[in-house]
Amino acid sequence: MSRKTERLLNLTIALLATKRFLTKGEIFRSVSGYEGSDETKERMFERDKDDLRNLGVKIEVGSFDPLFEDEAGYRIKPEGYSLDVGAISGTEIALLSLAAAAWRGAALDGAAHSALRKLASMGIESDLDSLPAIAPRLHTQHEDLQSITSAMSKRENISFTYLSADLAREIRTIQPYAIATRDTHWYVAGNDIDISQVRTFRLDRIDGEISILKNVQGYEIPLGFDIFASLTEKESVNRATLDIRKGKAELLRKRALTVTDKGEWDHITLNYTDERAFVDLVLWHGQDVLVIEPDTLRSSIIICLQEIVALHE
Repeated sequence: MSRKTERLLNLTIALLATKRFLTKGEIFRSVSGYEGSDETKERMFERDKDDLRNLGVKIEVGSFDPLFEDEAGYRIKPEGYSLDVGAISGTEIALLSLAAAAWRGAALDGAAHSALRKLASMGIESDLDSLPAIAPRLHTQHEDLQSITSAMSKRENISFTYLSADLAREIRTIQPYAIATRDTHWYVAGNDIDISQVRTFRLDRIDGEISILKNVQGYEIPLGFDIFASLTEKESVNRATLDIRKGKAELLRKRALTVTDKGEWDHITLNYTDERAFVDLVLWHGQDVLVIEPDTLRSSIIICLQEIVALHE
């Protein structure tokens, strides 16, 4: 994150969280990034206001008491920050929340909290509940998600122990380009420094903690990099044919390539890459799913069911 972007973000947080108008002096003392002479700070602040307004953020100008000619102050009302996206589906909301989660940690740590603490030290109350629009949450079992996104934003290398398909342990050091989730798995892709090639890694195969390595020179993420394209190239795609009960198995139904109405059941086709994960997904829906083909998938399902029966005998 550039210094200007960080300053704009922290300015937005300070103006959103305050319960009253903030004067320029209070802003300069509480928001990191305003440096230099008074004239320099004034110019920076005027440019920042223009930038935020160009982004559609409404900055109100007022004073502590309208009956007196107090120094002008500034604030952002939550309703002036919200974005009208019109009609939006639950799936689209989930995707937006997923994208926003990548920078949640950066939005309310370090300098941002410092700004609110400084405001509090000046007797200015802040209200974190005024920040819902810039604080979405995403719950994930992978604690390394924030470390990876932070390393990407700062163009730092990461190093970790990785378990290959044959369970061999290897130390990998990469320049992370992107993270994404597909078919219930999280992936990180980047330039593998040791072999100078782009590689994709599953987060659940990372053994232990991820180390962040400072990169003085930084690196560039290829324009338009598509992590899903790299996943498709790496993994073979299989086709499955299933019968699913009407109104059931929504997780499978959403991935359907074709759907044929069979009365009480729907006949669907869909693709999958990781057979083990796909077997788990099918078994999750129990008697609401029948596997038609391929035979290898049917065999895997039968073996898993037999193992479950044996465990409960």
